Amino acid sequence: MSKKNNIAVSDYFLTNNLNDDADFIPIISEEDDSGEELVVPETLPILPLRNTVLFPGIVIPITVGRDKSIKLIREAFKKDKIIGTVAQRNPNINDPAEKDLFKVGTVAQILKILDMPDNSTSVIIQGRKRFEIDNITNDEPYIQAHINVLPEDQPSKKNKEFEAIISSLKDISLRIIQLNNNVPPEAAFAIRNIESPSFLINFASSNSDIKTEEKQKLLEINDVHKRGLLLLEYLTRELQLLELKRDIQSKVKTDLDQQQREYLLHQQMKTIQDELGGNPVDQEVQELEKKAKKKKWNKEVAAVFEKELGKLERLNPAAGEYSVQLNYLHTMLELPWNEYTKDNFDLNRAKDILDKEHFGLEKVKDRILEHLAVLKLKGNMKAPILCLVGPPGVGKTSLGKSIAKALDRKYCRMSLGGLHDEAEIRGHRKTYIGAMPGRIIQNLKKVKSANPVFMLDELDKVGQDYHGDPASALLEVLDPEQNSTFNDNFLELEFDLSKVMFIATANTLGTIHPALRDRMEIIEVNGYTIEEKIEIAARHLLPKQLKEHGLKKTQFSMTKDVLEYAIENYSHESGVRQLDKTIASLIRNVAKKIAFEELYNRKLGKDDIQKILGAPKYTKDKYQGNDYAGVVTGLAWTAAGGDILFVETSLSKGKGALTLTGNLGDVMKESAVIALEYIKSHAGQLGLSPDVFEKWNIHVHVPEGAIPKDGPSAGVTMITSLGSAFTQRKVRSNLAMTGEITLRGRVLPVGGIKEKILAAKRAGITDIILCQENRKDIEEIPEYYLTGVTFHYVGNIQEVLDFALLDEKVANPLDIS
Repeated sequence: MSKKNNIAVSDYFLTNNLNDDADFIPIISEEDDSGEELVVPETLPILPLRNTVLFPGIVIPITVGRDKSIKLIREAFKKDKIIGTVAQRNPNINDPAEKDLFKVGTVAQILKILDMPDNSTSVIIQGRKRFEIDNITNDEPYIQAHINVLPEDQPSKKNKEFEAIISSLKDISLRIIQLNNNVPPEAAFAIRNIESPSFLINFASSNSDIKTEEKQKLLEINDVHKRGLLLLEYLTRELQLLELKRDIQSKVKTDLDQQQREYLLHQQMKTIQDELGGNPVDQEVQELEKKAKKKKWNKEVAAVFEKELGKLERLNPAAGEYSVQLNYLHTMLELPWNEYTKDNFDLNRAKDILDKEHFGLEKVKDRILEHLAVLKLKGNMKAPILCLVGPPGVGKTSLGKSIAKALDRKYCRMSLGGLHDEAEIRGHRKTYIGAMPGRIIQNLKKVKSANPVFMLDELDKVGQDYHGDPASALLEVLDPEQNSTFNDNFLELEFDLSKVMFIATANTLGTIHPALRDRMEIIEVNGYTIEEKIEIAARHLLPKQLKEHGLKKTQFSMTKDVLEYAIENYSHESGVRQLDKTIASLIRNVAKKIAFEELYNRKLGKDDIQKILGAPKYTKDKYQGNDYAGVVTGLAWTAAGGDILFVETSLSKGKGALTLTGNLGDVMKESAVIALEYIKSHAGQLGLSPDVFEKWNIHVHVPEGAIPKDGPSAGVTMITSLGSAFTQRKVRSNLAMTGEITLRGRVLPVGGIKEKILAAKRAGITDIILCQENRKDIEEIPEYYLTGVTFHYVGNIQEVLDFALLDEKVANPLDIS
């Protein structure tokens, strides 16, 4: 051997002191070469090891208990003291066979046999060389096998990477020894003094806390460089776990110290409070019990309260659950269990309040008065679930306050716009920190009444994402058959919502969940005519703004003509919200002049409005005449109310290409294609040659291209526009139309009729073409909306063209041939 490492085994490997002649044992590494070559027989007795892997050069004590193993040790010690050690795959097998053993093991030399005081036998063995079992030659009286000694591939001495691995192994091993209390500190001395790289790897592999399977994997690697690299990976993982364990223990210790400190302080506080005459926790419980006696809840709720109160008394006030439990009990006490306000059944008073505060909206008012009449007669009735649908600014939300006032009920409002979390409706489970009931229960707690008028604003704008679907959660709230047993997640008790009068508002029904829509009574709140807006402004908006700005009626006034001018030129809406802002701007300007003591006109005129608000912001869509072929007026519905639109068709020499412009949606484009195909298939009825469509390119345009447009109701307008363009005939003057068309030539009904009629009247239209199935919609509209307009009901496209197209040609017509 070129070098021999003499290390005290009693210090570094064994816990039992040996006798004097075995205190120092030579540690043999694979790279030692001193001429004392160990002769390994081809056949070796095999000693199975449980939960242990022996590495070359390593000395370990093992306790031998199995009869076969004891016999093997005794016989081998009498001979050459050479045996083979192989780890068992499953340590629980008492009599392992060949399949239960790993293939690779270590040739071991028996150093000493110790008979222990408890009659057990311990053996000190030292690993020498690695081997692989070729085949088992004998099973009795113990396992014997034919083996092949495995080579040890050593890296070159100039291998810098291997040197770095060995250095890293030493550093990590020393760090592990420092962190692991189960490893004696003397092991660090051993690590520092080991000079043989291969023995260092074997020593660290043997003494690390890695799994037996991972140690076996290390033993099976012939290349020392690769073995060291894999060991470095295992030790790095072990070091990370030890550091994490240390951090956790340190943190827990700190937390425990803090808790102990808080506990002692609380005990001292309790003693002081008892001396002063009262524990605040006991006082809190007594106060809760006192409030509970006044509640009108049923036996079930009372039992739950008593149970939860008992739980509170058992909790430590310093515990986090205490505040959660206390919050839950306060919520129970603050809810209006069976607490109702008395309804006022004076129907004349209710009608006066509704009429005074809202102009128009007759359907809604009638429905409220019907409900009051039934309540007056019957005394008890499930509250209706009303849904007011209409454009913005028509008074849907403010109507809720008027209903509450007419009924003498409490009023609460909940905005659903942008709501995307189901917990906002149903609440959170009270086990969560910061949990709270849903907004339905919170609002009832706030108004302290179980039968308020409850406004659910912007129902059509409820969102949906991974937090759940609030619209589905509202199904239980808005179902009269279910809401008597509404269950909030936080409360975990049934609460009766059947006496609550829910009134939902929405701008459109399209985005409302179908099942939710089915549970409500839909009442359409349409836009206002100019006449209605003038009345609303004079009766409500003007007095309200004067009051808000601190002006008297004698300091500011506007005639109805001036109000009409302001409405037509400075607001463009179905409701009156923008008009309200316009009036506020005018009054602010006057208030400023009064404050500066400047001269001003107390009675505003049209010129004054232009000076204050600037040039008119909106030019009213007016009928544009019938001087051009292919220009037809249509009627459209928007979220802001009705509007008119113009469909223009022009022809140019070409091959029959169809171009559609004006930011049209797919449905509107399909209407244009259907219209053109109908014109082509009925060319003879219009006096056209079939060849003409292959000679002219067609361009259909709907002005105001920045505004998206879609829907089927422009079908009749498009076919009339195409018919006028190809025949060069004038369109009847002051005519507008709306209706869907089919390829067969039928005209189908459309919606938004009232809004479209209002838009037509604003534009000066006198004749409107509608589908005959829309006649029922016209019959439901009050007569004053229809004044000045004549309706022409049609069933097919030919009737539309016959009425809309005059025999007279436009000036300078194109030669379509």
